[in-house]
Amino acid sequence: MLIPRSHPRAASLHIREKLVRGYREGLVVEEGLLAHGRGEMFDYIIGEKTLKTSHEAIKAASRMLLLAKRPVISVNGNLAALCPKEIVLLAKVTGAKIEVNLFYASKKRKNAIALELKKNGAKEVLGLDAKFSQKIPNLDSKRRVVDERGIFIADVVLVPLEDGDRTAALKKFGKKVITFDLNPMSRTAQTADITIVDNVTRGMQILILVCKNMKKSRLDKNSKFDNKKNLSQSILAIKNNLGRMAHA
Repeated sequence: MLIPRSHPRAASLHIREKLVRGYREGLVVEEGLLAHGRGEMFDYIIGEKTLKTSHEAIKAASRMLLLAKRPVISVNGNLAALCPKEIVLLAKVTGAKIEVNLFYASKKRKNAIALELKKNGAKEVLGLDAKFSQKIPNLDSKRRVVDERGIFIADVVLVPLEDGDRTAALKKFGKKVITFDLNPMSRTAQTADITIVDNVTRGMQILILVCKNMKKSRLDKNSKFDNKKNLSQSILAIKNNLGRMAHA
């Protein structure tokens, strides 16, 4: 039986198709497919919808991006496969740079991701030219290599689908880190300044909309956001949803 496109399961299948296509086109690696599987499990648990706590985190992230002097969107293969248009739109709305940064890095894969972004309207993609390379201290993986025009000098870095080691290293390097992570208990989620517990395909669209709306009003520079509290509330929402599923 065909599932209507509006059904949550149809959305999940569509995301899988985009990732498989990304794998075939050289954007995504096998490990990225495995990582998506873990996230998909949490998305089922939260009901495949954006939690109230996630909306609050998105508001805080929008404010931080718009107030940043040098915001950067860090792009890996999964994000490029899932949200190329949204990456470009968010960069335009916030004035952020776009930089390719990979755990399993190769020149061929970086170029494939950059081409996908440019197909969707990106004018400039950083992280491709070795002559601009710098290294993040206290990090051993290939993700330590960043562009001196982008992440290296950024004050705020959006790192969707991130690994915990680099989140911690970026924080130690003086960066504010915003991340998407469907698992509120992960090291990435717990380490970031702002964690959006949501499927990145939903969350990026909402983030763009909120940023557009915030640009029309005066930003509150003194607004406070407690990431630990927000994560605790997200975990409670997940527990409640599990309870409802168990008694359904």
